[in-house]
Amino acid sequence: MLDTIKSIILDHQETTLQTGVSRDLEMVPVPGKAAVCIGVRRSGKSTCLSQIMQRLLNNGVSRQNILYLNFFDDRLHPLQHGGISMVADAYYALHPEKKNQETVYIFLDEIQMVAGWEPFVDRLLRTELCELYLTGSSARMLSKEIATQMRGRALTWELFPFSFKEFLDAAQIKSQPPFSTKDRLLAQKGFEGYWESGGFPEVVALDHRMRLKIHQEYFHTILYRDLVERNDISHPQAVLDLAYWLVDNIASLYSINNLTGYLKSRGHKAPKSAVTEYLEWFEDAYFLFTVRLFDASLSRSNAKPKKIYCVDHGLVRSVSSGILTNSGHLLENLVFTALRRISSDIFYYRTRSGKEVDFIVQMPDRSRLLVQVCESLADPATRKRELAALHEAMTEMASPQATIVTRNDDEIIEHDGGSITVVPVWKWLVQ
Repeated sequence: MLDTIKSIILDHQETTLQTGVSRDLEMVPVPGKAAVCIGVRRSGKSTCLSQIMQRLLNNGVSRQNILYLNFFDDRLHPLQHGGISMVADAYYALHPEKKNQETVYIFLDEIQMVAGWEPFVDRLLRTELCELYLTGSSARMLSKEIATQMRGRALTWELFPFSFKEFLDAAQIKSQPPFSTKDRLLAQKGFEGYWESGGFPEVVALDHRMRLKIHQEYFHTILYRDLVERNDISHPQAVLDLAYWLVDNIASLYSINNLTGYLKSRGHKAPKSAVTEYLEWFEDAYFLFTVRLFDASLSRSNAKPKKIYCVDHGLVRSVSSGILTNSGHLLENLVFTALRRISSDIFYYRTRSGKEVDFIVQMPDRSRLLVQVCESLADPATRKRELAALHEAMTEMASPQATIVTRNDDEIIEHDGGSITVVPVWKWLVQ
């Protein structure tokens, strides 16, 4: 086995790196800590590692100082049941002169496939001169578990499917303002492509038929490998039926009671506790996200209906029945995923008079954003309703600014010393 590992290490050191599209993610190494990239399946985690490796090479690091292994490689299957310490033994057998003399950059892809990886990684960080980068699929290596398994020796970064800016970069269209007239038209046309395909890197250049097929494959792989197999669910059809219902009702309110009732109507004997667990598993897999009502009382917030969103609006288009999911819901989902890339503290807001604002976001700098989503303000009744909700929320939250994201409307509305920016979604995404 030692010779096999050596061969794989050498093979990669001779391989041309496939770096793909540059991602808006900077994994900053910290001495004594592993940098961990987590996210939904097929979001580009392995490619992200290749980009880091290429930057190291560009900065003068020798290829021999880079150790990369992907534990999905069938040749490494024997390590899944132990023996991961042979990885370090194999590398230093090839390059003994580097041990404790030069920094070795270690990239371990899908490391959750190997039993006993946690103490191995812990030992590397304590005893070797190295920088360590890990990825794990959401099947067995989730953000909650990283904190426990690594005992403070890991920093995690989330990777999502392409943002609109990354989508434009992939299409070689200018993605940063200011825009010339031509650049603006190209970006607007690019948005129509993003609207249709979503952001999973593998599908952005494919036709509708192939995109549909691959999205549906993602959906079933996430459900069966990341939920059913991982949690040893004896009746997987309940999870599948619940996932389909949630995707069909994206951007809509739900309660545990109505979800439990729905599963009962489908013949499943899933108690409320099981439904609650399913929802947590969906979120841990970076597949479906729950948004609670903004309330100072956590118990009150948890008791109120919640809203559901998917990691990618393109996936929703390919998987939902289309009966309940409309373009307004898809637009709201797209806005949610853009906000989720910058903050996990996202809520919906209800004013004292019962008017609803789609999102209130706690930003990393502790400021708050009020964001409403509306396809068009052309209808006077719609305009009045959306503005009234924001005006009340701005007053109650003492917020001087708010945003309405639309398909095409573009204006600034002044109100009582504050302002509401109405912006087309393509422009909001690049800003």
